[in-house]
Amino acid sequence: MNDEARTNIGTPAPSSPASAELREQVERTRDELGKTVEALAAKADIKAQAKEKAAAVRDQAAETAAQVSEQIREKAEHAAQAVKDKTPDPLLAKTAQAAAQVRETAAAAGQYATDKTPDPLLERAAQAATAARANRTPLLVVGTVLVVFLWVRRSRGRRR
Repeated sequence: MNDEARTNIGTPAPSSPASAELREQVERTRDELGKTVEALAAKADIKAQAKEKAAAVRDQAAETAAQVSEQIREKAEHAAQAVKDKTPDPLLAKTAQAAAQVRETAAAAGQYATDKTPDPLLERAAQAATAARANRTPLLVVGTVLVVFLWVRRSRGRRR
């Protein structure tokens, strides 16, 4: 056997129709195998699956929260309307008058406090308020942690 015969063993001649058909079959098989390998790799990627699952759960939680929030808002509106409908008109007028008086008194007290407070203290208070607005998220986190800490401490105190 010569070298040419060895290299062509089992390989049909390029000009035959069977070889073109075999090449197409090999290409299809390669494509299918590639898709299968990609699917197996995707199934083996636990981190990506966890991210997808977390995103799905987060979306579902946001949707549920929005629905519950809407239901609470509707019930609160209905309750407020029911209270308003059952409250006598003279009482509503007195309540509105008292609320206006409270607003006026609070504004006057605020103005009085501003007038009597030294300027350096007002400036520092303004700086503190600006810093608090700029760092709202850390302040909320710290406040939440503090509330949880106090709540846990209080609940442990009751058990003793």
